[in-house]
Amino acid sequence: MSDIYLEKMAKVMTQYSLKIKEGHNILITGGIEGAPLMLEVYKEVLKLGAHPVILPSLYYDQEIYYKYASDSQLKHVNPLIKFAYENYDGMIQIISQKNTKNMSNVDPKKMAMRNASYKDVIKTVSEREAKGEYQWVLTEYPTDSIAQEASMSLLDFKDFMFKACLVDKEDPVAEWKSISAKQQKICDWLDQREEFQYVGLDTDLTFSIKGRKWINCDGRMNFPDGEVFTCPVEESVNGKIRFTYPLIYQGNEVEGVTLTFKDGIVTDFSASKGEALLKEIINTDEGSNKVGEIAIGTNYGIDKFTKNILFDEKIGGTVHLALGLSAEPTIGKNISSIHMDIIKDMREGGKIFADGELFYENGKFLI
Repeated sequence: MSDIYLEKMAKVMTQYSLKIKEGHNILITGGIEGAPLMLEVYKEVLKLGAHPVILPSLYYDQEIYYKYASDSQLKHVNPLIKFAYENYDGMIQIISQKNTKNMSNVDPKKMAMRNASYKDVIKTVSEREAKGEYQWVLTEYPTDSIAQEASMSLLDFKDFMFKACLVDKEDPVAEWKSISAKQQKICDWLDQREEFQYVGLDTDLTFSIKGRKWINCDGRMNFPDGEVFTCPVEESVNGKIRFTYPLIYQGNEVEGVTLTFKDGIVTDFSASKGEALLKEIINTDEGSNKVGEIAIGTNYGIDKFTKNILFDEKIGGTVHLALGLSAEPTIGKNISSIHMDIIKDMREGGKIFADGELFYENGKFLI
């Protein structure tokens, strides 16, 4: 990997994505495969006068954990992680997957138990975010495993990722600021509407955003980025949606997902593959059967499904829905230990209406 792209990624995340100030405590996490990028980020945080700490992980430790941990251990909240979420000013997470299938044989009930144990911690994080006390950004470090999962060579995946992140541009920060301005115009238009309807193949889903707003995702939390999303009024979601792409959870694929909602709650569901896991996800806790996010992908530079949610949920011409935790704690009220995105392609016949007006068709905005 070219050092110049690593440097640009680190600078964008520390100087644009996060508003790091002198004296801030910043946690840098990720697998050891992503060490080159973690060290570049570490350097940039130091140059800003903040206090970085690197917390690396061994990629297979989670697999070992779920294989041998007892129920009491699964319910245990790591005090180090709890302290970081409650006290640190920000976190930069660098995902580096050595084997995308290493969690595929883990008992979904164990995952659900583990996720549920962190519900209070997640609530604290959401509250701190809402107050502006905590910020975060995550990105991916290219590895052979994720490139293979995306059916690309490592070199091709690097090119794909760098273009998606805009670090192939001379001034990536300026590029992201330009995208931010364009997406804000879309959000401002959407904010003037209340009732929305998604229509497509086996899909007719309605929801309200009365009293809420659309959020401009412009490289601040996810890197790369490119979407506009909202947290619908929880009890307003009604209807049915059939998703195009599989839900990817801990290396497991749940295909052909269809969800039916009544007054904001999943009342029926099905999947052509992995239905048992889908059931476990929906039943994780009290908030996991409700919608925490509805979004529209806007990054048309991401034009193929990679089985990597960091990229896939931004595909221009798609929409996605997330079960669980509200994506933005200042506007959504749903609390859950999970946030599970599922994606639908709208480029062939998909339509979105706002207060009865068609504003999006075949993957393109009409406004």
